[in-house]
Amino acid sequence: MGYFDGFLVTLKQIFSDRVTSEYPKEKRPKPLRHHGRHVLNRYEDGMEKCIGCELCAGVCPARCIYVRGADNPPEAPVSPGERWGFVYEINYLRCIHCDLCVEACPTEAITESKLFEFSFTNREDAIYTRSELLVGDDGKPKKLPWEDWRGGDDDHTSAWMRATSPNGQAAYEGRVQWSGELGYGVRAPEAGQSGDPELAPPTDVEATAKGPLYAGSDTAPGERASDHRHVEAS
Repeated sequence: MGYFDGFLVTLKQIFSDRVTSEYPKEKRPKPLRHHGRHVLNRYEDGMEKCIGCELCAGVCPARCIYVRGADNPPEAPVSPGERWGFVYEINYLRCIHCDLCVEACPTEAITESKLFEFSFTNREDAIYTRSELLVGDDGKPKKLPWEDWRGGDDDHTSAWMRATSPNGQAAYEGRVQWSGELGYGVRAPEAGQSGDPELAPPTDVEATAKGPLYAGSDTAPGERASDHRHVEAS
């Protein structure tokens, strides 16, 4: 048929079921570990988690985070630590959403939501300040005019942190090792693979480590109990 073959392909597709969605009215579910817009969290008592240590800024490969810490006022401390981050900025014209800032934070102050649909009409709006990143008195992220928040975008933020298998030791699966957040409490751990018999953790793994908290065992995180077995000569 020559060049009519291309038209034939198009005509066949007219009668096929559509696989596209009516974006933005219809949106596909986002992955559990989706990296989106950052939020600065509070403890359940309302105090801020950020202690102004600047580790997030130091580890950022895109150099998009700017933090300055200050001593906590004794009469009205902002965070439980000695210092707090009185300046916190993220330049989203540079941010690559790698989540390294989340991994580096010692207090779980910075996490990423699932919001990725936000655009700016000027460069100033692209630089989020502390007042915009910090969650409100109800613990919920502040929704700015140019952001399209949908249900669930603030759930399971930075879910990979709650995989509960640090150092590859599957025996930690399901164990809560993070603090609660204002408005959400202690978030549930990410579902693991133990439900699948083929992917279940080995039975000879012990969730223990050297030190006073793990007295009575010489198995450290990332090790198997079998690593300490002695091979007897035959």
